[in-house]
Amino acid sequence: MSDVLIRKAVLEDCASMLDLIKELAEYEKALHEVTVTLDDFIQDGFGTSPVWGAFVAEFEGEIVGISLYYDRYSTWKGRRLYLEDLVVTERLRGKQIGKMLFDATLEYGKSNNYSGMVFQVLNWNEPAINFYKKYNTKFDNEWSNVSIELKD
Repeated sequence: MSDVLIRKAVLEDCASMLDLIKELAEYEKALHEVTVTLDDFIQDGFGTSPVWGAFVAEFEGEIVGISLYYDRYSTWKGRRLYLEDLVVTERLRGKQIGKMLFDATLEYGKSNNYSGMVFQVLNWNEPAINFYKKYNTKFDNEWSNVSIELKD
């Protein structure tokens, strides 16, 4: 799709980005777990101390995909880019938009001297697993995901 524009996200994209995040959460049957507000999302990406960056895919004036990332540090590997979400709206999946976003994120990591990029994929999400296998990815079956909620 040559008429898809991949660009850095701007503040005005946040509402559409959050809609895509919710679409992904619904696909993963976890919409109830999305608790970030639009105000928090904007502040965290474009406030005085931004913690995330993103690329968006724009098609016919609409944000139809995102690649949201942030810095991670590995005591073994140094600076790593963490890909939090790669989302393309369902009606446009399979049209290479995810590849364009992923490639833009990889290029960003390379050009900013990250030692690598890490991310997670659900073990039942076959389309995503097959997509990532097209790259030089290493799947880790040794580590467990762990989290602690700090807000009620």
